[in-house]
Amino acid sequence: MSLVVQKYGGSSLATPELIKSVAARIRSAHDSEGNVVATVSAMGDSTDNLLSIASKVSETPDLRELDVLLSTGELQSCALVAMALKAMGKKAVSLSGAQAGIRTDSSYGKAKIAGIDTGRINEELEKGNIVIVAGFQGVTNDSDITTLGRGASDLTAVALAAGLNADRCEIYTDVEGIYTADPRLVSNARKMTQVGFEEMLELASYGAKMNPRSIELGMVYQVPILVASSFNNEPGTLIHDGENMDTTVGEIRNRVRGIATDKDVAKITVFSVVDRPGIAAALFDPLAESDISVDVIVQNASVSGTTDLTFTIKQFDVDRAMKVVEKVAQDLGTTNVGKAENLAKISIVGTGMQDSPGYASTMFRSLAEAKINIEMITTSEIRITCIIGSDQVAKAAEVLHAAFELEKSD
Repeated sequence: MSLVVQKYGGSSLATPELIKSVAARIRSAHDSEGNVVATVSAMGDSTDNLLSIASKVSETPDLRELDVLLSTGELQSCALVAMALKAMGKKAVSLSGAQAGIRTDSSYGKAKIAGIDTGRINEELEKGNIVIVAGFQGVTNDSDITTLGRGASDLTAVALAAGLNADRCEIYTDVEGIYTADPRLVSNARKMTQVGFEEMLELASYGAKMNPRSIELGMVYQVPILVASSFNNEPGTLIHDGENMDTTVGEIRNRVRGIATDKDVAKITVFSVVDRPGIAAALFDPLAESDISVDVIVQNASVSGTTDLTFTIKQFDVDRAMKVVEKVAQDLGTTNVGKAENLAKISIVGTGMQDSPGYASTMFRSLAEAKINIEMITTSEIRITCIIGSDQVAKAAEVLHAAFELEKSD
């Protein structure tokens, strides 16, 4: 008897009718597979609505209490799906993240999974139950509720698949798979049939519609992940280990596999800091201690012996980061700190770009011809990322998708 872990996103659960449709899918999987564990997101815009309410109660909501609040969205979906399954004649049980044994650290809002005790889930499966787990959440050793970050129901599903040694993990959402670009921005974006973990990790980290930590976990534990639509039965995209298989052996192919976009970007600059050893550590250590992730970093040294340090963070973290940076800047002998919001990242991703000339120049030339200004640039072995204005993301995505001819099959 096989075991499949499924995940259903919030858009798939937005109404009672959609919840019943998801329950029917889960029932069908149970009939064919034998054992099913499903993790669910909050219904529709529930999380955004809860955040809006919290912001009206407090300008800076306490992060612990915010996690308690936000966890209720997934609990609603979890219970409702279990109810729908029982109404269809199936045995089912709903579990919170804590009941499902998902242990985390205490980084509220972006907690990391420390381990999973699958005992309760296995007990329920042995009873013949379909197990519905609330995604996006866990519990600390002190029994405090935590959330894993936006989009982290994907992470819950992959972690459960790894912990339960499931045969596969299936992620169902409002799109039919992983595309060469966001189809909302690029009308002729092409669905990929398969993509490797490394490329998918870069795409997810820079804006593609998957939680990056879920890809990391899948790669570490070798959990194949199928991404498909919950609204039809079209084939999805398989994320797996090994070479990408959309390429005919022996053919020279376009190394760029996809365009990733992310509009959740802000940047902070500390101006005119005396350039001496330890400046970067003095700035970034306090940010790390405040659990603020830094992405692109640029340091410019001037002839006068001072330096400007610029880095990007998520828009959500900008106010907290400014408080940390302004204090550190004073200690470093400057009060000249600036921020810029309404920015975005646009990235081209593909294995082998580093060893093939011309990709960077094509990207920069295409953006220049479209009159799109580049504010910062960062690269990895399989990615080139530019920071641009958020109002230019759609245009940039279309331009680069056309420049690299991603609408064509490999």
